[in-house]
Amino acid sequence: MPTTRQQTAIAEGKISPDEEHASTAPRRGRRSSTVKQGKKREAEQSTEEPKAEAEEHVSKKSKTEDKSDMEEKRHGFEPGTVERGHIYFLYRPRVQLEEVESTDDIRNFHMLLVPRPPEFTTQPALQDVGKKFDPSEHEEAEMKVLASGADAVPAKDDSRSTKKHYRLITLGKKRLPDPENSGAQGSRRKETFWAVVTAAGDDLESLKKGLQEKSYETKTRGTRHEGASRLVARGDYAIVNSEGKTPSSRETHFGYHISHPSPKDMGDVQESLGISAASSYILQVKNPQAPATGPQQAHSKPAEYPSWVMHDVFGQGKRGREGYGLRFVPGGTLELLDYKGAQLLLIAAREGEEGLERSLGEGRGTALSEASEKEAHASIQQVFDELGLEMGELPAEPVTEGTWV
Repeated sequence: MPTTRQQTAIAEGKISPDEEHASTAPRRGRRSSTVKQGKKREAEQSTEEPKAEAEEHVSKKSKTEDKSDMEEKRHGFEPGTVERGHIYFLYRPRVQLEEVESTDDIRNFHMLLVPRPPEFTTQPALQDVGKKFDPSEHEEAEMKVLASGADAVPAKDDSRSTKKHYRLITLGKKRLPDPENSGAQGSRRKETFWAVVTAAGDDLESLKKGLQEKSYETKTRGTRHEGASRLVARGDYAIVNSEGKTPSSRETHFGYHISHPSPKDMGDVQESLGISAASSYILQVKNPQAPATGPQQAHSKPAEYPSWVMHDVFGQGKRGREGYGLRFVPGGTLELLDYKGAQLLLIAAREGEEGLERSLGEGRGTALSEASEKEAHASIQQVFDELGLEMGELPAEPVTEGTWV
């Protein structure tokens, strides 16, 4: 007996049994298509979402790399001339000594660095924006910019202002290293001397007071007198970074050329202090957290550098190194030289104008020598003016006559 409408229709002959099977069979095709479309959408979503994540990851990575590149550019090793300026050599007599006859009578030997902008940046054609254009001046300034070694030539200083950046460096051996002499006997190593930044600032007025004569009281010896510092020489200097094949072979070269006194006027005082007409040195800076290598370092208070200097420059905490980082680094990161107590290493390199050119390279030594020779025509009064000093405030005989005083 039929129990459903379909069975009744079959019994009456209205539909065939095959149609019943077709109607009762599951609709696999449409459902399968729906499943496939669903999986396709899921697959599309699954491929789109990681793509967005990947783009976000690349964006973050590129920002991190850009930041890293900026940090490296700011604190890293930049090849070429990083500083140029005027250099002055001075010595101070021992306490209670009025007359100096040799280095035995010297208490301190100083090197004073006063940085200056490049000469080509101070040309009228580059400075006077409101001035009527003069092709001849512009061409002359442009030629100076393009001249070989122009980045090592310091601008002239006609101002008597004391508002100038400076560094006073005290040399431990009371003379400069001699490029012609070896270090230890039988060694091929060049002479290497320690130096310390004893003062750094932006006003020569405070430095001037420290260079002048002074008296002070002690409990055991009573009144003590220190004579004024003596100016021995003046010239131009440049600090140049030299890129090596590997980071460990990078070097910073420090070179100078003397303008006062002239080569013919140099005497016993300049010779005794190791001051040549032109010379160059390899400049390094010691990590203040590295162990002392000599008694002089052990007794001096080291510089207190900020954390970024210790990490970015000395490599503190980096894998494959001592915990304090590198023991020495090239002196081309100028911030290192602006901290009192900075310990410097001067390694004798080359002497003379040819040696200066070899060390600084790309015409810089030649340009520095030519600039210094032009400045040799300036009077001693002008030299004192550069330091904001009056004639007579410091004895001038060593620089004018080459004699001890």
